[in-house]
Amino acid sequence: MDDVVVARIGKPHGLKGEVTVQVHTDSPAERFVKGAVFATDPASTGPLTLRTARLHNGIQLLAFDEAPDRTAAEALRGTRLLAQPDAEDDDDDAWYEDDLIGLAVVDTHGGAVGEVVALHPRPVQDLLEISKTGGGTAYVPFVEEIVPEVDVDAGRVVIDPPPGLLNLDD
Repeated sequence: MDDVVVARIGKPHGLKGEVTVQVHTDSPAERFVKGAVFATDPASTGPLTLRTARLHNGIQLLAFDEAPDRTAAEALRGTRLLAQPDAEDDDDDAWYEDDLIGLAVVDTHGGAVGEVVALHPRPVQDLLEISKTGGGTAYVPFVEEIVPEVDVDAGRVVIDPPPGLLNLDD
């Protein structure tokens, strides 16, 4: 089974090699344990061995044996941490960003809306970033009421947006 992205490294925090991360897993407490080894994308920055993990003001901070100081931590910015999916990750309603990027987005009548370019995890609900067919960007709450269907095999996401949602950037 292919590795999945469990986090994306952000900016350094402090002087001892800690970094902020954008978490892409529902189980950070189980994933981010001392001694855990992560493959990376790009592969040239890893593997990385977790030295510490902690929450600071609601932000996940990680430190790795391979990055003992701020300068080394800065070099990791943008790196994706990869891991094997958990058995519970086979949930039909769970999607990884890599599963969604590049999927065509259509409305419930089959009309072309655009293409998924990113998944933005948020505390309350995630957002799909869509590059609209006619130009511009739309951010769609990734909830069942608005995104009733994700069909990776067919290469599409069906959305049922409320009036005006796709025109917010106009």
